[in-house]
Amino acid sequence: MTPIRVAGATVEPVSLGEMRAHLRLDSDEGGAEDALLAALVASARASVEAATRRILAPGRYRIMLTAWPAAGFVPLPLSPLVAVERTGLVDAEGTVTDLAPGLVRPGPDPVEAPGLVVSPEAPSLHARAALVEVSAGYGGDGPPAPPMLLQAIRLLAAHGFEHRGDTGAGPPPSVAALVAPLRRLSL
Repeated sequence: MTPIRVAGATVEPVSLGEMRAHLRLDSDEGGAEDALLAALVASARASVEAATRRILAPGRYRIMLTAWPAAGFVPLPLSPLVAVERTGLVDAEGTVTDLAPGLVRPGPDPVEAPGLVVSPEAPSLHARAALVEVSAGYGGDGPPAPPMLLQAIRLLAAHGFEHRGDTGAGPPPSVAALVAPLRRLSL
């Protein structure tokens, strides 16, 4: 089961204006560096997300299940998990029949152990699949992004801006120090 992002555009947790201010770029340059800055912020966000196993831009994700878990809990790699938006059964023809609210709900710890709790009253998936759409990520309807991770994004983007074209210029050690306390562990 791999969650697939189905939402529209990604809203970056660090805006272009914030990044320009962090770099102390003059506004009278006419935005000549804006495309580069936007790409660096997106790249830095993706790097911090990979390092922490947390989603820093809110989104909606679709999950397909072919069987309900025996223990009634489906762990998800989507932290923080904000809400279950839709649940339904998909038959062989692809027709989706919505399930009653509450049969599938977020687990008790949506940040450190995100997952779905499946009610024992959920209908059998015999010859069907379950479609579940969830909202996940910091910002939007979710919790605010941790300031340490926002600073890590700014530092990584600034590092990329200052060292563009350089080879072998790895990320500054301060980024790892900011990210380490918020890294989600896996077994």
